[in-house]
Amino acid sequence: MHKRLFIPGPVEVANDVLEKMATPMIGHRSKEASELQRGISEKARKIFNTQEEILLSTTSGSGLMEGAIRSCTAKRAAVFSIGAFGKRWYEMAIYNNVPADLYEVEWGNAVDPNEVDKVLATGKYDLVCITHNETSTGVMNPVDELSLVIKKYPEIVWCLDTVSSMAGTKIEVDKLGVDICITSSQKAIGLPPGIAICSFSKKAVERAKKVTFRGYYLDLLLLYEYIQKKDYQYPSTPSLSHMFAMDYQLGKILEEGLENRYNRHIEMANYVRGWGKEHFELFADERYLSNTLTNIKNTRNINVGDLNKELGQRGFQISNGYGKLKEKTFRIAHMAECTMDDIKELLFNINDILKLQ
Repeated sequence: MHKRLFIPGPVEVANDVLEKMATPMIGHRSKEASELQRGISEKARKIFNTQEEILLSTTSGSGLMEGAIRSCTAKRAAVFSIGAFGKRWYEMAIYNNVPADLYEVEWGNAVDPNEVDKVLATGKYDLVCITHNETSTGVMNPVDELSLVIKKYPEIVWCLDTVSSMAGTKIEVDKLGVDICITSSQKAIGLPPGIAICSFSKKAVERAKKVTFRGYYLDLLLLYEYIQKKDYQYPSTPSLSHMFAMDYQLGKILEEGLENRYNRHIEMANYVRGWGKEHFELFADERYLSNTLTNIKNTRNINVGDLNKELGQRGFQISNGYGKLKEKTFRIAHMAECTMDDIKELLFNINDILKLQ
């Protein structure tokens, strides 16, 4: 039985999008390949709200995260973590011999802009990494407030992980002043996993030129310069199947209308939050709740694994708590092509299994 996915990713992918993955191959050095990538970039700029260049990587979002912190840290990186995936920025830096410091926030809370200000005011850093939407905790950082702080430090290159939020909530990259904004295919964009996207500002380009050891496959400057010289082609063979599907899906997103899409995500989020508060408790600080995923405290001490087994027999799957929160919380994603009817059907079945009124 196919299980409909209400997990942080991969998400359910529409059949017509999956079919695009089976498009016959073209030469990746052909004119058709350039046209395909150019079309993806034009659509992505509208979704990212940016005029900057768009880069693709045949990796998960983690690939571009690693590429960003390695390619654009000339002095030292400040990593602000609100959960398991935010901490990954720091681990990537350490494993790549990139100087970095980690500033962790207690799980369930958002980054305090005042703390960011204090850290950046030391003058030790030339790059800052922040997660917008943390799926391990269900927190969405206040990027508008953070932007006002980071703009005070023009030497800072700002890397923002929007892997689980881009196309599910409004993110105005240029207005915020984000230099490298990263997302991935298998979350709110609604594609199979395997390809990642980022915007790459002119400031980031100039910074990368000052970094000697940027790696190769994940060298963002190499990607940038290659598509400028080779008319939207890449130094290594890209995943053309993902590109066919991405071009199609980004078109569908724009056809739905970005504001309509954001409102749909908020409507689903509010419904799940209401259900969570009625029967359990929400884990995250309610001032900073994610619009694409809700993390719910297991106040009834249910066996989340058993609940998921029963849900699986009915054709649904949710997610257990992540890492140290396993069985202490459970997570319900409401992103991509998920609808309010889907959410209501899922929660009806959870109510039935748990005998909730």
